[in-house]
Amino acid sequence: MEQLFASLKSIASYVPSQCVSNKDFEKTLDTSDEWISKRTGIQTRYFATPEQNTSDLAYEAGKLAIERANLTPNDIDVVIVATLSPDYLTMPSTACITAHKLGIHNKPAFDISSACSGFIYLLDIAKSFIQSRTYKNILIIGAEKVSSVLDFQDRGTCVLFGDGSGAAVVSATTEKSKSILDVHVAANGQYADLLYTPRLGATSNSPKQCLQMKGNEVFKQAVKTLAQDVKDILEHNAIKPQDVNFFVPHQANLRIINAVGEMLDFSPEQIVLTVQKYGNTSAASIPMAIDEIYTQGKLKNGDLLLLDAFGGGFTWGSALVYFNG
Repeated sequence: MEQLFASLKSIASYVPSQCVSNKDFEKTLDTSDEWISKRTGIQTRYFATPEQNTSDLAYEAGKLAIERANLTPNDIDVVIVATLSPDYLTMPSTACITAHKLGIHNKPAFDISSACSGFIYLLDIAKSFIQSRTYKNILIIGAEKVSSVLDFQDRGTCVLFGDGSGAAVVSATTEKSKSILDVHVAANGQYADLLYTPRLGATSNSPKQCLQMKGNEVFKQAVKTLAQDVKDILEHNAIKPQDVNFFVPHQANLRIINAVGEMLDFSPEQIVLTVQKYGNTSAASIPMAIDEIYTQGKLKNGDLLLLDAFGGGFTWGSALVYFNG
């Protein structure tokens, strides 16, 4: 029997229309455009309207990803959504709602919770499903309405994040040169209290149900972990940094991205940056960044992408992916 590989057949994204600049935060917080830009690299981000749910954002990106893969909703075998800001607290899953909106019926649909590493985890799951011949065409979506879990009185967190979605279709191929070459994912719950969203009323002294982060500690762990993770996956596959067409890191903080890029000797031309435009969109960050270079005409068929992400949990992961769109 011929061996099957998983292939990234399409990429798409969606950004809500409400643009929020750093200066907008000056009106409500003790902060400034200079303070935010210097520490994060973020200049603007986009927030969904109160009427928009995470599934609405996921729908827009998912619909375009299916179209760009030259497929129909009937061709999709399973829908998987990564999000830290689901439509509902526990059920139904955002994937179920998104699949319904897309017209994908009587097919499996489920969410995963891996925070900012969500899209890397999605690639790993999709790759396993394809190679085991469980499914042929998989729709994966990172979608976030992070604004729904932010404390807009906390200047240390609310200026960092934005809303958006990114989607991809992963399909079966017999050509390894067009495949998701390798994916590494990992986690360590020891650091759970550094980045988390408490459940309302879980304990008598629970903080409000908004994202909580100890920024300096997260920064240190992220730089160290991401750099080592990228070194490991490159060495494991005998690939040199200069062989990578685009390094697409999670878009959390420009200082983290620059630190990792310098440690690994990537050129500015290799590093994809969107954090200045969209802020940290968590699980949507990496697919949105890939779509940015795709729509700009920079990403070509056969290009090798190196993806890397770190998020609450802590979770982290990296992937080497040949684009086959």
